Parts: sequence; structure tokens; C-alpha cells
Amino acid sequence: MKPTSRLLLATAALLLGLVYVLPIWRVTLEAPQYPGGIGMLIHVDTITGVHRHDLQNINGLNHYIGMKPIVPDMIPELRWMPWLFGGLIGLGLLAAALGRRWALYAWTALFAALLAVGFVDYYRWGYDYGHDLSPDAAIKVPGMAYQPPIIGSKVILNFTAHSWPDLGGLAVFAAFALAAGLCVYELRHRRREAAASASTAAPSAPPESRARPDRAFAAPPEPAT
Repeated sequence: MKPTSRLLLATAALLLGLVYVLPIWRVTLEAPQYPGGIGMLIHVDTITGVHRHDLQNINGLNHYIGMKPIVPDMIPELRWMPWLFGGLIGLGLLAAALGRRWALYAWTALFAALLAVGFVDYYRWGYDYGHDLSPDAAIKVPGMAYQPPIIGSKVILNFTAHSWPDLGGLAVFAAFALAAGLCVYELRHRRREAAASASTAAPSAPPESRARPDRAFAAPPEPAT
């Protein structure tokens, strides 16, 4: 890799470190009885309310419709995510130190796979919370599910749920976009290098032979007598 690519790859890896100080995801609920909205922030190792009592209020609402309470200590993903991000950061810095293109491609592929697994796991988590309802719930709406959106907005009864990446999540997406861009750049640079090498190694064409004018129009020899 070019030195600039190695520096940018290290920058992408270090960007992931922001998840340890900034929330990754934000889920908010808007309703007439909550004019300012209530919400929760998903961190790399815990879940907190946007405001002081938001998580408590969300669990209270969930109790009425039969949803399980959100207890951060009972969510296994919050225990291994710090290690997962730490390993990804370390491998990214190692790839930058090696300076080999294959290391960049492998790290970006691993990054993409972990992002895909993370979204699938988040979907399954939301599906379980929104569909596995207690039969003893105080409020029952036949056929109603309360799964929040993975990303975007969704109307659930008289609430509007919003689910968007927070600053830590934006840092993750920025790191992946930077890594993917580096892969495209290095692939193009490698093709240019291969083309230049092929043109240098190709043998030069022999010069065209040009007939001499005096030979081209010379009269044929007289037959011998």
C-alpha cells in the first residue's frame, strides 16, 4: 500500500475507538403524553436513557403491553462488544503496519461481515422484544407487534418510534466508508501498476523495412543471350 493509504487505514481503525466514549445508537419515542419524547442510548457496553428516568419510563410502558423489561446486565451482546471492537481496532492497526493490500482487503471484509451480523442481531433483538409478549399484559391489541425499526421511523399505536445511529455509530460508518474507499483506490492503483509493468515488459516492435527507391523502380535484368 502507499504510505497515505496506510495512514488512512490506521485512522479508520482509530475512529472505532470513539464507540468507547460516545453512544452507538439512539431509539426515541414520541407521543402526546411525552411532548419532549423519551428514549434510550445504546452504548458499547450498556444502555441508558436519553434523560435521567427515560429507561425506567420505557420499561413501565413496555410492562403495560407485555414486553420484557430492558435490563442492560441481561443482554449478552453488551458484554462482548467492547472486546469485539477492541479486536477490530487492533487488527486494523496491524494491517496498516504490515502495509500489504491483502491485509487491507481482509480487514475491510471482516469489518463488513461484523456490521452485517450486528444488524441481524439487532433485528432479532427487536423482534423478540416486540413479539414475545406476556399473556398477562394489561393492554392487549390482537395481532399487534411492537418491534421498533432497525433504522428510520415507525408508528406504533399512539407512539412514533425513531431509531438512528448516534455519534459513535456515525464514527463506525465513517470508518467503514474510509476502509471501503481505500480498497477501491488500492485496486485501481494495482491495475495501473500492472498495466505499466506489462507495457514496459512487452518487446518493442521491429522498425518497418522501407524499400529503396532505386530498387523499387529498377528495370528487370535483360535475359542472357
